[in-house]
Amino acid sequence: MAVKRAGLGKGLDSLIPEGKKTVPAKKTEEKIVEKVVEKVVEKVVHEEQKVKISKVEPNREQPRRHFEEDALLELADSIRQFGVLQPLLVQKKGDYYEIIAGERRWRAAKLAGLKEVPVIVRDYSEQEVVEIALIENIQRENLNPIEEAMAYKKLLTEFKLKQDEVAERVSKSRTAVTNSMRLLKLDEKIQQMIIDEMISTGHARALLAIEDKEEQYNLATRIFDEKLSVRDVENIIRQMKNPKQKKEKKVVENSFIYKDLEEKMISVMGTKVSVNQKGNGKGKIEIEYYSNAELERIFDLLMSTAQN
Repeated sequence: MAVKRAGLGKGLDSLIPEGKKTVPAKKTEEKIVEKVVEKVVEKVVHEEQKVKISKVEPNREQPRRHFEEDALLELADSIRQFGVLQPLLVQKKGDYYEIIAGERRWRAAKLAGLKEVPVIVRDYSEQEVVEIALIENIQRENLNPIEEAMAYKKLLTEFKLKQDEVAERVSKSRTAVTNSMRLLKLDEKIQQMIIDEMISTGHARALLAIEDKEEQYNLATRIFDEKLSVRDVENIIRQMKNPKQKKEKKVVENSFIYKDLEEKMISVMGTKVSVNQKGNGKGKIEIEYYSNAELERIFDLLMSTAQN
């Protein structure tokens, strides 16, 4: 028999059959060789079968934590009309089946009131289950940025994979994986804002330049309240890191003398007079007027004083 090879990095289609296959009457299962996590493991592939939906439970290590209610309701309507078109990928766990891929379909099927769901039973290691669930969600763009980052972190920390290996398995660049995981360095409140789509990942990456968690959160709330662009945020952070030092006004010695002269000129002119000192004995005198008649009066006063 021809040997079929498939790998996690090749996509989920190589792991989940598109539809029910025709199997000879005396043959209920076949063996294939599958490359998983850089080693060859012999697997047994069972044909599609139906099980009670009450016997199926989600995987607790599923990367995805948030499911849009409206999208689930739409899928539930479709399932009522056409049924579950693609079987769930599950594995046997004692007296129940744990979902490896297809939790969204399972949830929608429950909403649709189905009593049974089609499944394909497989047997995988814990690491393989995490990888398959991650690949499925990434391919369907179901994960929010924080869920995706946490899944990458799990593969790195719990299963001791390198970033290059993780990137290969999910068909992403190493840079994309690295940038995704950097989001986990943000304050938890900001991570929740990303999940709630209050700020974008572009905003979030810009906020990573701020080390202080409180300052991060304060700016994050400004982004949401003021609808700031990523460019706006970058400019604000640049100003925060390189504040322009305010020029201190030089205090002129004996300033009380200038104040006294100012008051005397006001009493003579009968209008507001300002004496502005620049230091080193320099400055300027400003005399205010409020009408043409007052300007002529001040002019006559100055001329008469000059003639005297």
